[in-house]
Amino acid sequence: MTIRRALPGKWGLVLLAGLSVGFSPACFGGPRDRFVKIFLPGGMAVTAELAVSEAERGRGLMFREKLLPDQGMLFVFEEEGYHSFWMKNTLIALDLVWLDASRRIVHIEAGAPPCREEPCPTYGPKIPARYVLELKAGSAAAFGIKLYDQLQFVLPEGVLKDRR
Repeated sequence: MTIRRALPGKWGLVLLAGLSVGFSPACFGGPRDRFVKIFLPGGMAVTAELAVSEAERGRGLMFREKLLPDQGMLFVFEEEGYHSFWMKNTLIALDLVWLDASRRIVHIEAGAPPCREEPCPTYGPKIPARYVLELKAGSAAAFGIKLYDQLQFVLPEGVLKDRR
């Protein structure tokens, strides 16, 4: 009864009914907005976790022990720029793919190894980029993606406003 008083009316009953059948906050736009489907040339696709805030971009894929071939991380920047990356605290080798604002590939760093000791090398494009897609090492070649290919994805509405 206490729950019922805290959630009066039909909305409380709807919420209680939803909770009883296993709905989670993800059903209402929560964690699901953290991922985006990226369509590659040739009809393949990967699911990428979004790294939008400064903290998310700073952590990236650090400390992850595995990454499946159809998974990745998409770093989203407010503006195009010369965004460089390093592999400190990254446990797996990665392919790094830089894309411009039109989602065209401007640079690929294939097989960047984990950095075991400092100083760690940095990797970056020679052309400004707005996005960087990190994939398991070897995935870029396996998917046949190459320089100047265009990738397709739709960011969740308001993704930049909500995560700055």
